[in-house]
Amino acid sequence: MRAAVTHAPRAIALRDVPEPGPPGDGEVVVRPEAVGICGSDFHFFAGELHEAVGASLPRVQGHEVAATIDAVGPGCADDLRPGGRVALWPLTPCGDCYPCRIGRGNVCDRFRLIGIHVDGGLQERLTMPAAQVFPIAEDRAEVAALTEPVSIAVRAVHRARIAAGEPVVVLGAGPIGQATAIAAIDRGARVLLVDRLENRLEMGRAAGAEAVVWTDHDAVVGLAREWAGDGGPPVVVDASGAPAAIRAAVDMAVSAGRVVIVGMGPDEVPLRVGSFTEKELDVLGTSICNRDEFAAAVALVERHRDRLAPLVTHEFPLDRAPEALVFAMENPTDVMKVVIRGA
Repeated sequence: MRAAVTHAPRAIALRDVPEPGPPGDGEVVVRPEAVGICGSDFHFFAGELHEAVGASLPRVQGHEVAATIDAVGPGCADDLRPGGRVALWPLTPCGDCYPCRIGRGNVCDRFRLIGIHVDGGLQERLTMPAAQVFPIAEDRAEVAALTEPVSIAVRAVHRARIAAGEPVVVLGAGPIGQATAIAAIDRGARVLLVDRLENRLEMGRAAGAEAVVWTDHDAVVGLAREWAGDGGPPVVVDASGAPAAIRAAVDMAVSAGRVVIVGMGPDEVPLRVGSFTEKELDVLGTSICNRDEFAAAVALVERHRDRLAPLVTHEFPLDRAPEALVFAMENPTDVMKVVIRGA
């Protein structure tokens, strides 16, 4: 069967690889139909993550996967049937470390992620543990593939404790920022989306958010405080990873507010220590989701499929996977989400 194999930093090629065998106890063999490409795929492809996360090459990338079930092994749930469409929760926690013991296996010290530690979705067939395979009622495979990024948004709004009626500012209107805005709206929040790119803000407005263009720190902080009223927004989510945005998030949040960091980046952020003690802010990091949050993401995609569908801006077939990855990396202002379709 065919697979897109990353065999060296910045080197990916279509190759023939062995077919998986019959599924064992508690296993499911799936046929990936659509695989989303995200920023972590860029970093892995560039060779920037291998040492940090204990990964190695060669590797079949792809952790944002929608698939159909090809075969089901013994001991699987009755709702896992051949031909059914599913979304894949890509994380396998160890179950023994401190985060796992307290119910936060999403930040497991020894987690494995498909497409990073084990082969992922950019191949024609893939064996998965049944516990990581979720049926999804969505006719469009490319929309079903959005479940994994949506699950990050579900984790973010969970960590933020967003409640109905709360004003929420989301900094960064890429796929995760857009999904976070939709997840917050689903909870009944008012959302202000901030980004440098007007086309991304227009997409957010169409999904139900209000939106303003990022100009500079002082202007955005002032606008956000005025928009939220009552001293500033009680919840600010950074989905950009940009130091200036994170600084603005801390500065605009109301006293006793929550600042949630979702965006990733290698930079350091200069922050005044007094901001945390004077305002008694909760500053919360967000990583991959837990299993129950992935199930919630499936339901969110089913409820808001039409709001989420515009996030997929480009599609490529599997045999053009190398081109798709490079295109996504080289056209960040034009691309929202690239999806690679299976055979």
